[in-house]
Amino acid sequence: MQCLKPEPELTTTNVVTINVGGENFQTTKQTLTQAGPNSLLSQLAETTSDRFVDRDPVYFSLLLSLLRTGALPSKVKDFDLRDLIEESRYYGLESLLTNSLTNPSQLDAFALQKSSILPLNGRDSPSAVATTPFGSLHVSHGSKITSFDWSLTRKSTILTQFPAVDSLLAISPDTAAAGATDFSGLQILDLQNGSVKQTLNWENATLSGSTVQAIGSSGEFLFTSFESSRRNSNSIMVYDLNTLNPVTEIGHNEIFGADIDSAIPATKLRWVSTYGLVMASGSHSGLSGVSGNIRFWDIRSGNVVFELKEKIDCFSDICVSDNLNAVFKVGVNSGEVFYTDFRSLSSVNDNSNPWICLGDKRKVINGKKEGFGCKIENHGNQVFCSKGGDIELWSEVVMGSAKTSNGSEDQSTKRDFKKNMMGRVKDMGGLRITNLAFGGNKMFVTRKDQQVIEIWQGSARGI
Repeated sequence: MQCLKPEPELTTTNVVTINVGGENFQTTKQTLTQAGPNSLLSQLAETTSDRFVDRDPVYFSLLLSLLRTGALPSKVKDFDLRDLIEESRYYGLESLLTNSLTNPSQLDAFALQKSSILPLNGRDSPSAVATTPFGSLHVSHGSKITSFDWSLTRKSTILTQFPAVDSLLAISPDTAAAGATDFSGLQILDLQNGSVKQTLNWENATLSGSTVQAIGSSGEFLFTSFESSRRNSNSIMVYDLNTLNPVTEIGHNEIFGADIDSAIPATKLRWVSTYGLVMASGSHSGLSGVSGNIRFWDIRSGNVVFELKEKIDCFSDICVSDNLNAVFKVGVNSGEVFYTDFRSLSSVNDNSNPWICLGDKRKVINGKKEGFGCKIENHGNQVFCSKGGDIELWSEVVMGSAKTSNGSEDQSTKRDFKKNMMGRVKDMGGLRITNLAFGGNKMFVTRKDQQVIEIWQGSARGI
């Protein structure tokens, strides 16, 4: 007869009792060490002396739940977030609290609602918004940049040398890259001290100033689109993100005569991590309408891998989604959302139209600029598109893929995307949306002539 071994008992040496503000809490050493080796709680786990902490026991119970389960209890929404943050800093738990409250994976696109606003100082409306993965926020308005920490409870504003900041990229919660279309140089700013850490310039053939048209980044590189002050040359420079040393130059154009294509600098730069390419897009408005180009650059070879020339219904804005393996645009004439499968770009030529309209195809030919000023961004598996004061949410409906005769996936099969409108009835409408950005589990929205940032978040959990 086989004897079953009893479950090991919890030894008394593993149980830790902590007196917080006169209330005793019992937990284990393993739970306390989840706080990290440099935290106060890890130190308490190893000491055998009197474990007394002169802090509020109510907030300690919330943080202890965070250590035990990796998440805060639902009752946390009844407490003041600023007090909870201060308690977490005292115990050395702020990074765990940040991850619990602002984890990007917790953004539920279908539950997003306008929850609050962040006011800005001065009379200038936001021109650019930049975020970090866990929700730190930088906003340019006029010549100023206002920064909010991940909890959006601490705000600081610095005055820059730019007459107006047109391009902004968050390098870290305390550092940003900023540029302007009418002021030379890309500046790396220390947002804590309000100082310029470094200025990056592009030396063009005419030795004139170089203004910034767009900024982008990957985990390794910083990309900057420059145009000469005389507007007769442009380039995309690649810098090492850590050292800020130049790595290579791509897309260098010296403009002669009426070469419109080469005269268009990139005004949007995005890194496509799945393919290791930089997407650079730009457009030009002329007598014959709006034309543009979208190029995907291999920074190692300096060559264009894919190119889309826009003439029929040029983009008002464009985004590329790694998750959906597709490029999306909102047409400047039609105001409709289009997509093209990234895997089919190799077969595109100058005479083909790779775009598939997700909306009303009849609007494409009416010639009205219904999409002027519309913005389009992707986050996760969703695509967000502003239409005036409203936001459309596009999601793919997965129906299963067709197979070719050799068993591979048929890339020509049309994919099915469905549209939803964002928010509650009271969230809809309003002034035209000028920026869409995502950080942590929140969406940030700015509107024309308003000196505030709207915070959109789900109501299911968190504070």
